[in-house]
Amino acid sequence: MLAQRPPMGWNSWNTFGWQISEDLIVHTADQMKESGLLDAGYEYLVIDDCWALKQRNESGRLVPDPIKFPNGMKAVSDYVHSKGLKFGMYSCAGTMTCGGYPSSLEHEFIDAKTFAGWGVDFLKYDYCYKPQNIPGHILYKRMGMALKNSGRDILFSACNWGSDECDKWIRSSGAHMYRSTGDIQDNWQSIKNIALSRMDKECYSAPYCYDDMDMLVVGMYGKGNVALGGCSTEEYKTHFSLWCMMDSPLMIGCDIRNMNEDVRTILMNKELIALNQDPEGRASYRLTQWNNPEVTILIKPMSDGSFGIGFFNFSDSDAEGSLQFWDMGLETSSGYSLSLRDLWEHEEAGVYKENYTCRLKAHACKVFRAKLV
Repeated sequence: MLAQRPPMGWNSWNTFGWQISEDLIVHTADQMKESGLLDAGYEYLVIDDCWALKQRNESGRLVPDPIKFPNGMKAVSDYVHSKGLKFGMYSCAGTMTCGGYPSSLEHEFIDAKTFAGWGVDFLKYDYCYKPQNIPGHILYKRMGMALKNSGRDILFSACNWGSDECDKWIRSSGAHMYRSTGDIQDNWQSIKNIALSRMDKECYSAPYCYDDMDMLVVGMYGKGNVALGGCSTEEYKTHFSLWCMMDSPLMIGCDIRNMNEDVRTILMNKELIALNQDPEGRASYRLTQWNNPEVTILIKPMSDGSFGIGFFNFSDSDAEGSLQFWDMGLETSSGYSLSLRDLWEHEEAGVYKENYTCRLKAHACKVFRAKLV
């Protein structure tokens, strides 16, 4: 079954935009294998927009740009698969893609068959140039039907930016993940705005159809296609922690060929990834800090009876995070305490009864795995 857990992988758009090529994809596939990213769970390698010629061929099929992809897309797909990875591509529900290339509107079935023939395992499906008089849910149901009947299992990544109240209908389209926000940018304000906009909407995200808060900007440091400002390493840790706790798909957007050790440590934090990849896929719920509304606590129930607990300081100054265990259902009379393991320090943080309080730097977080004892 596709997308029992939030999908993980890499996408070309955040860093490279239209500057993509067969050489880039081949070397990225090599790096995903050699760096340990594949072993950590990042299995999809996805080419975003601007891969095609501006016109279809005489058979009505999409044609890869022969300058960017001289050996064709099947050869690229075969190479990606040879590394143990899965191969992803991009199209759009409108009359053109966002970059002005041929789109799949009224070509859904032939395009789905084309993608299947190339060995595609993942399709990101965007929303630019949408005809104004066609309901969005119809467009996504069309492609969902086409992919289901393409002869290949293809993960359907819907990307309509939260338009048309898509929370309410996107699961019925066959989508396995759905973009619920506008495009992310490589700066703290963008990360904060996206995360806060999706809190208290946990009822819409579950196994086989996950709320996609957009691709990760971890490790971009102000370089690349969406690099508008850049972030500190601490902010990237908070960004990654939020996406893990909130069950967002984890699609890397930086150039993994030159990751520094801080970026490698963040993206391969297996204890954080385990929260995101829990088989039950239960969403986090939010507790607000009574004396500071810019401090948020997220509680994520896990399949083994433990809990992910994240403290997030969205303010621009140091703050205190304080969790009263009663607020997560653990009353004093139960006789239980919580044993906390710090998932960034990778060490036991102690056993606590009734409450836990910590200090948080501006834009920082603390994340724990808590067990009842």
